[in-house]
Amino acid sequence: LVVRSPEGDLTLYCKGADTILYELLHSSCDSLKEETTEHLNEFAGEGLRTLVVAYKNLDEDYFQDWIRRHHEASTALEGREEKLSELYEEIEKDLMLLGATAIEDKLQDGVPQTIETLTKANIKIWVLTGDKQETAMNIGYSCNLLYDDMEDVFIIEGSTSDDVLNELRNARKKMKPDSLLDTDEINIQFEKPSKKPKLIPDEQANGVYGLVITGHSLAYALEGNLELELVRTACMCKVVICCRVTPLQKAQVVELVKKYKKAVTLAIGDGANDVSMIKTAHIGVGISGQEGMQAVLSSDFSFAQFRYLQRLLLVHGRWSYIRMCKFLKYFFYKNFAFTLVHFWYGFFSGFSAQTVYDEWFITLYNLVYTSLPVLGMSLFDQDVDDRWSILFPQLYVPGQQNLYFNKMVFVTCMLQGIYSSLILFFIPYGAMYNTMRSDGKAIADYQSFALMAQTCLLIVVSVQIGLDTSYWTVVNQFFIWGSLSVYFAITFTMYSDGMYLIFTASFPFIGTARNTLSQPNVWLAIFLSITLCVLPVVGFRFLKAQLKPTPSDKVLLKIKEAKKRPPPPSPKRRLRRTSTRRSGYAFSHQHGFGALIMSGRNMRPKSPFATTGTFSPNSDKHKHKGL
Repeated sequence: LVVRSPEGDLTLYCKGADTILYELLHSSCDSLKEETTEHLNEFAGEGLRTLVVAYKNLDEDYFQDWIRRHHEASTALEGREEKLSELYEEIEKDLMLLGATAIEDKLQDGVPQTIETLTKANIKIWVLTGDKQETAMNIGYSCNLLYDDMEDVFIIEGSTSDDVLNELRNARKKMKPDSLLDTDEINIQFEKPSKKPKLIPDEQANGVYGLVITGHSLAYALEGNLELELVRTACMCKVVICCRVTPLQKAQVVELVKKYKKAVTLAIGDGANDVSMIKTAHIGVGISGQEGMQAVLSSDFSFAQFRYLQRLLLVHGRWSYIRMCKFLKYFFYKNFAFTLVHFWYGFFSGFSAQTVYDEWFITLYNLVYTSLPVLGMSLFDQDVDDRWSILFPQLYVPGQQNLYFNKMVFVTCMLQGIYSSLILFFIPYGAMYNTMRSDGKAIADYQSFALMAQTCLLIVVSVQIGLDTSYWTVVNQFFIWGSLSVYFAITFTMYSDGMYLIFTASFPFIGTARNTLSQPNVWLAIFLSITLCVLPVVGFRFLKAQLKPTPSDKVLLKIKEAKKRPPPPSPKRRLRRTSTRRSGYAFSHQHGFGALIMSGRNMRPKSPFATTGTFSPNSDKHKHKGL
């Protein structure tokens, strides 16, 4: 920022991190720099966010020449960014240290509890911040990321590439000594040349550890020969804190995790410096607040409070995953059972391409009869409500392990579909073979068999989706019973005498519905088909839950037991008066002390600011002694 005083003097003011501005200071500021560093460390130890402020007096002729060159660089068609960067570096040197600022960065409500809950859900949390190391660690302790019961908190602050490598390896040696041996599987895997990207499997440490790395050391760790060491060491730790990092380094860290780990990354931020990180992650979340709307506009999801993240992941995210998995399993099952009946029928029809079902049933099966029930399940189903999802974060773990839909689940759906198709073909075939009605007339014809097979199929898949549904609503009931009612209504209408007289060629199954479905043995065969298709599924699920329960089954059992007990009385929350004078800036949603500070009314009398509330480094009274 360049300011012209009433006397016409030009002054350049700069603010930024101490690690950046200290390199731009004049050599005469060494003594003041040491004193300011002590103050910065003291402020950072109290959890305050610190910045350094410096200034520089500018000559009028030089500034006019610099403005002219800046305009030429900003309008250049080639190398615009490089030219502007050179001009900024030219003017931002030999600065005079003015002092440091420190503000309180007040956390939003529920941040520590949210982080603790997400940690129980086996979600790895990495903090990428531009704060000083002391401030970042204090925030880590206040958010329950770091705690005293940890075995150790490794601090990586090497100034050279070799120092960073040694610190990372020493940390990994303490967490898992065998990982440095040549016989380690990961070391052997990465020694072999391969064109395909290699993924690092999960490694278990011998305790709970934390990792803190500074931005200067991170620059070396992100190099090609050290990035593997950084990922392996960091992934063994329970929490990773990267401090004094640039926006580009935030994006590089996220990209590094995506490169070497088979994981889904989520980045959450509230400022413009988080935009690159949010765009790089698989899922970007922006927090709307005092930091602006850049993060919100670049994100996939946005909300006003960090604590809403636990509902996004543990409630709505988990429900969405369960619904998609159930939808896919049911979709594959009902179509396997529907299609393979044609295959078994081919052995008896000489593979003549004759369909086993009525052509109208084939058209309406996926379009009308089975579309709404699966839609209702995929929109409303939930295994437990939101309250239990928050109380038991372990329910989120099966989704991370991909347990609800994988190759084994797909094979199971296929085998179930094959078994159901065999039942749905041979039971109606055996029931219709040489069968006579009560009046002595035969009903062992193709049309009666087709009607019986398609009726069995539709009832079986409707019962199956009823077994898959965990949360029943009026909509689910209406869709399932409505689909069956629509099927029988359409069937009796299309197979009636009137439709045959109007559209003779299109509806040849005249009278088949009323003649076939009026026989008791037909309904007995339908009941037998449903029982044989559903009973193995119910038995398998019962035995699996009893003999080999998954972590989700164990948690669901705890929830059932908890529901039987009377609920504990809800704690009474005390109302707090909200103060209008808060000093939280980065995460606060209320006005701080900005107007009060700018007015100068709260300054001490002994300060040179007391009389006017302004300061100019060009005044003779306050010029630096080194000039």
